[in-house]
Amino acid sequence: MNGSSPSHEGIKTARAAIRLLLMVVFLGHLVIWIMMPTNTFWLVWLPDIRAKAYSTYFGEQGATLLVYTFPILFIAALGCVYLHLGRESADNSTGSNDENHLMALWKRPMLVKGPLGIVTGIEMTFFTMFIALVVWSFSSYIHGGFAEITRESAAKSGEQVWEAKLDSAALRLGLVGNICLAFLFFPVSRGSSVLPLIGLTSEASIKYHIWLGHIVMAIFTAHGLCYIIFWAATGQIEEMLNWDKIGVSNVAGELSLLFGLVMWATSFPRIRRKMFELFFYTHNLYIIFLIFFVLHVGISYSCIMLPGFYLFLIDRYLRFLQSRQRVRLVSARLLPCETVELNFSKSPVLSYTPTSTVFINVPSISKLQWHPFTISSNSNMDPEKLSVIIKSEGSWSQKLYQTLSSPSVSDRLDVSIEGPYGPASIHFLRHDALVMVSGGSGITPFISIIRELIFRSTTLSCKTPQILLICAFKNCADLTMLDLLLPISGTPSDISNLQLQIEAYVTRDKEPTTDNQKLLRTVWFKPNATDTPVSAILGPNSWLWLGAIISSSFVVFLIIIGIITRYYIYPIDHNTNMIYSYSWRAVLNMLFICICISMTASVAVLWNKKQNAMETKQILKIDAPTPMTSPGSWFYNADRELESLPHQSFVEATKVHFGERPDLKKMLFKCEGSSIGVLACGPRKMRHEVATICSSGSADNLHFESISFSW
Repeated sequence: MNGSSPSHEGIKTARAAIRLLLMVVFLGHLVIWIMMPTNTFWLVWLPDIRAKAYSTYFGEQGATLLVYTFPILFIAALGCVYLHLGRESADNSTGSNDENHLMALWKRPMLVKGPLGIVTGIEMTFFTMFIALVVWSFSSYIHGGFAEITRESAAKSGEQVWEAKLDSAALRLGLVGNICLAFLFFPVSRGSSVLPLIGLTSEASIKYHIWLGHIVMAIFTAHGLCYIIFWAATGQIEEMLNWDKIGVSNVAGELSLLFGLVMWATSFPRIRRKMFELFFYTHNLYIIFLIFFVLHVGISYSCIMLPGFYLFLIDRYLRFLQSRQRVRLVSARLLPCETVELNFSKSPVLSYTPTSTVFINVPSISKLQWHPFTISSNSNMDPEKLSVIIKSEGSWSQKLYQTLSSPSVSDRLDVSIEGPYGPASIHFLRHDALVMVSGGSGITPFISIIRELIFRSTTLSCKTPQILLICAFKNCADLTMLDLLLPISGTPSDISNLQLQIEAYVTRDKEPTTDNQKLLRTVWFKPNATDTPVSAILGPNSWLWLGAIISSSFVVFLIIIGIITRYYIYPIDHNTNMIYSYSWRAVLNMLFICICISMTASVAVLWNKKQNAMETKQILKIDAPTPMTSPGSWFYNADRELESLPHQSFVEATKVHFGERPDLKKMLFKCEGSSIGVLACGPRKMRHEVATICSSGSADNLHFESISFSW
């Protein structure tokens, strides 16, 4: 017996059943994708499906909705229930040895250096499956298309063989591009349930959105160029101005490609990093790109790429509703190393996992820019406060620090927040020991982990892993970031159960310096009646509400489009697709998709807002004293009396090394334990070094987990 309660066992059984059902649906959907480029699918399967799915309410579109759209939305909706039950589970941080071993294998780095950076087993598996699908689809389409081209068939069309093959290749490139487009929006749906189901987060997957975007635009550009060359060679260049009422619209495709090229040109790293605002503004052209894409191929064929974009639309609309609210900023702690900790009032029922992130907008700096930051607070230790740490490294963060450090800073700063977003569980707590390697501001996600372990070791009296924090800083002033390891208030008086060792390295200064040294300074802000505490946009049961939005919005859409098709379109063309305009049909579908999503999501948000009205009515005041002495400033103030036992414990656990860099290989190989979780966050070179050590095979007990929010 493992001592689990009956309710916990019931949840585990329900999750196992849901996991099995999701796997069956996923494998079935995967078979459809594999068979789609074959003649068997187009000549046997699809006609049979269309015959069985045909109705006067949906026509030809019903089959594509059933085959391509419904399975993914079903997985997403049922996955919400699965994730909700995981949150309700009595203990999601422990597991059997087999589960731990399997998780370790999945998360072990498979690639360290290369265009994709650090790639784990999970990511490599799905990336390999995707590349194999693209290669298989293109080769099958080309083989099937070219097999039908002969000298006789080309001559009948008044074309040469190479021209006929170019026409066929252009069409097949468009088909493969649509396959890639179908996966493009999954990585950027921050609150989607699909990524957590396969052990990924949107932060870790953003690199795949970037590479998918490059692949999509390369294929679509080749698709368009091939058609232009074909039309020019066959004397049909006027086809570029053709917008057929029935069938494919060439003008819409060209406009879609044009807007896509503008996005593509500004998305390359050199432009994106140096001219971020230009990249940000032009990237919003994805809306026009997709509208013209749907007008180009028609709504029926667009159902192939619809599921990913449908989930993205829901996520984007919920983020829009949340971003309209101004949150209550309580205080800001300013450090001498040009780092600021923002402390917000939080709804007590808002819960998030360590290493979660929020997106922050400060209208006085930029009305449109949203920047992601790791949450440093812990929802258990800080039930009424949410904190983020921001280091002045870019123009936006420098303006924020200058604004807050100005002597004339006002008693109010308007801030909006989207999130939090984070991993569905905290698997790294299953290890016997944790080694956290950080560089500069990369220490911020580890602060939330350390606070979680403090809570578990004191309040819950749970056995926690041993912690070795290896942090590297450029200057002595940066050591003051260690002052943020403990919150302003709420720290237990006795943290002796926490086995913590801190090895801090100052790489540029060879001895302690006190020049221009300042202590922590706190700026307090006055409350405003219009400000609200940070809260989940869908409340504490957000996964269930998200599942309800996905399912209900899709059902309402089916009902509306079914009624329109049956009583408006069907009397005109009797579902022959030969009379009613493809463009108007696409416009109606796009319009009602947006209406159904906005209507159901708004109802869910308003309901939760009403339920939480009592909690958000009063804005809590936090007036605890600010700690002034901790590991980061101990060598500046040797004569200062330590203010509390927790701070004294942290000082005693800290060893500072000046003028040197950590020997990571030596330190990691010295770690003892059967399972050691190694987390790295910081510069790319440092993360690659840690990943290389862990994946070298010299130490099987090292299990690497990269934490990176830089793309």
